[in-house]
Amino acid sequence: MKEESMCPESPEGSLVTSEEEGERLPKKCLRKRCQGGKPAEGHGPPSPQGKRSKRSPVPQSFEEAHTQRVIANVRERQRTQSLNDAFAELRKIIPTLPSDKLSKIQTLKLAARYIDFLYQVLQSDELDSKMAS
Repeated sequence: MKEESMCPESPEGSLVTSEEEGERLPKKCLRKRCQGGKPAEGHGPPSPQGKRSKRSPVPQSFEEAHTQRVIANVRERQRTQSLNDAFAELRKIIPTLPSDKLSKIQTLKLAARYIDFLYQVLQSDELDSKMAS
């Protein structure tokens, strides 16, 4: 059975069958649609652009799915802990008041300003040494 869908990328918004879509339209028009024009569950692109598109096969049993989920959770906790440790190290380097508890974005912005300040100090030192000699 052919599925027909309206696609803004097709000429004059014409009806196109699902067999024809694969040959001549961009991927964003290949999604199957459910009622209301929203993408049907599980029928979209495999992943957003910039993300890995490799997916492991569907697990055969609940135990395998649970094990994979547990392993993924462990990896995510390790990744988050590593990121938090890196921010803690960065907070130690950046000069602030001891009472300041900086958020991650504040830490990054302050680090960028501090790096810029240090760069300007180096530039002025080079200028001073050239003028002295």
